[in-house]
Amino acid sequence: MRMTMKDLLYGALLTALAILIPLAFKGWLQVAIPPFSATLASHLPSMLAMTISPWAAVLVGLGSSFGFLVTLTPVVAARALTHALFGAIGARLYQKNLELWQILLITLPIHALSESVIVMLFGFDLRQALLIIGLGTALHHVADSAITLAIYGSLRKAGVPLGVRRKRLVRNI
Repeated sequence: MRMTMKDLLYGALLTALAILIPLAFKGWLQVAIPPFSATLASHLPSMLAMTISPWAAVLVGLGSSFGFLVTLTPVVAARALTHALFGAIGARLYQKNLELWQILLITLPIHALSESVIVMLFGFDLRQALLIIGLGTALHHVADSAITLAIYGSLRKAGVPLGVRRKRLVRNI
């Protein structure tokens, strides 16, 4: 599947936002319960990118990782790299006509578990990885999902054409 110019434009704008959020909100909308940290709304660009295309979601996930690499630590940047994974999976589900709220629910365990695995590669033990990082990520995913659904609903009401590439269901008669 090819990326259209519109997909690239929306993906680039959301990537810029994914880089900007950690820069602008550093120390302000961040929660740190070591070894866990979370920046409110940092998943918003990745979650919105799922409504565009898998390529856009991967691009935004990479941008998110870069933003956190610049502002925080390589561990946080590696955790943010998982945004590309759950974003791409969510985008494929969106193309199959699942609702965004369903996709956000399905991608929650993928997101939380992938961040848990990432931190274990950096020497975190299983308890820290699952209880602190995994549970913290799940709660953060839920909070950012609520923000994303509110923004998504507003964009749809405003006529912004997100999700234009969704496959149509065809019935055989």
